[in-house]
Amino acid sequence: MADNIIGRKKEQEQLWKCYHSGRPEFIAVYGRRRVGKTFLVKHVFEKNIDFYMTGIYQGSRQDHLALFHKQINQYADSIYPPVHTWDEAFEQLKHYLSNLQKERIVVFLDELPWMDVPRSKFLQAFSVFWNMYGSDNNRLMLIVCGSATTWMTSQLIGNTGGLYNRLTQNIYLEPFTLAETQQFFDSRNIGWEKKQTVDFYMAAGGIPYYLSLVQPGLSVAQNIDRLFFAPHAPLQQEYEFLFQSLFKDAAIYQRVVELLSRKAKGMTREEIKQSLKLKDGGMLSTVLSNLCTCDFIRKYRAFGKKERDVLYQLCDFYTLFYLRFVKSHGGDEHLWSHSTDDPARRAWSGYAFEQVCLQHIRQIKQALGISGVQTNTCSWVSREPEHGAQIDLLIERRDDVVNVCEVKYAAAPYAVSKEYYLQLMNRIALFRSQTGTRKALVLTMITTYGLKPGGYASSVPLSLTFDDLFGS
Repeated sequence: MADNIIGRKKEQEQLWKCYHSGRPEFIAVYGRRRVGKTFLVKHVFEKNIDFYMTGIYQGSRQDHLALFHKQINQYADSIYPPVHTWDEAFEQLKHYLSNLQKERIVVFLDELPWMDVPRSKFLQAFSVFWNMYGSDNNRLMLIVCGSATTWMTSQLIGNTGGLYNRLTQNIYLEPFTLAETQQFFDSRNIGWEKKQTVDFYMAAGGIPYYLSLVQPGLSVAQNIDRLFFAPHAPLQQEYEFLFQSLFKDAAIYQRVVELLSRKAKGMTREEIKQSLKLKDGGMLSTVLSNLCTCDFIRKYRAFGKKERDVLYQLCDFYTLFYLRFVKSHGGDEHLWSHSTDDPARRAWSGYAFEQVCLQHIRQIKQALGISGVQTNTCSWVSREPEHGAQIDLLIERRDDVVNVCEVKYAAAPYAVSKEYYLQLMNRIALFRSQTGTRKALVLTMITTYGLKPGGYASSVPLSLTFDDLFGS
């Protein structure tokens, strides 16, 4: 069954390499909610898992210990007495594992952060289990997963106590690329072409669970209406649960992303602090860092700017779509089918397509033939407000070239008029003048269907289409 997994080749190789290493393995698989962590581990090892338990959202210590009791008796095919502490639970687990007659033992603890409830002493007992037993057991492969990425990175990967530097492998699971999304849809007979896949990706991103909800035989608009706007739509309530399940103080995280959803080009830390009327301190820095870690926002630097001038921009497709259209959609259950010509939708499409390009820089570099060249992705805004000039995507290359990228979402090949071309040339001239760069500047257009022949299309040195974003 593992052969049927879409993508995840590198992650599968890492897991199998650990399985055959012949030494103790302690592996953390982490990533945002619904990205497919549990599916990956279960389908790679199938029937090789010797003990499995998952955390319970908002479950108490008693809830988790009762579940542990149920699971260990199910796997051991014997009757272990109920446990009252995690120390007792891990003692039973050690006893059960020690009696297994296998060369490799696989223990899978899913949603580990949810087990670490206040005053449960879970992490302390877990540390003792690994340090006193697991780390000396050459047969043991311990895999832990968690959607609460901040807990995984701070309490496990970045642990400074008993689990410091104990992990033998950590695997961050990213959302699907466009190519993987297309492969996923093809495997389910969705029947969409690449443009339709891009359109749905801009609303839901590459989250496998969201993609699994797409119904064959329906158009993109019909599926979006059914998943986001219909009564009891599956993805209407996802937003609240997503943040509450990831962050203890979900409200401040939601305030930040909701603010950034209204600022397409992003904001500095100071601008966010002033807009939300927050006091000085480390809380905002922690929130921004955690949101970056969980891939809700991205941190980027404008060309020539210093680290303190970095901007934070909302980049999670689902969150952006929810806040722009779903949160206050007014009850129209066919909103997406009814809003084809809506200016707000056109503005969102342009911004979302820019984000698709930003999340497929590797594919863009591949299409440009510069995969092996060291690059820095950034933007630029004129320091002279009267010009109002800005460049949303610059690929600054180590070989003294800058690809000045112009991203355009259109329903047909894009016509480059004389006026538009001169506007682009003026923008590039301003960029060179104000930054003083001596690198070669190459206009690179990224559009959905390419450039319409004629006009000034032949004056554009490089042109990519959404097909290039589907590279491996």
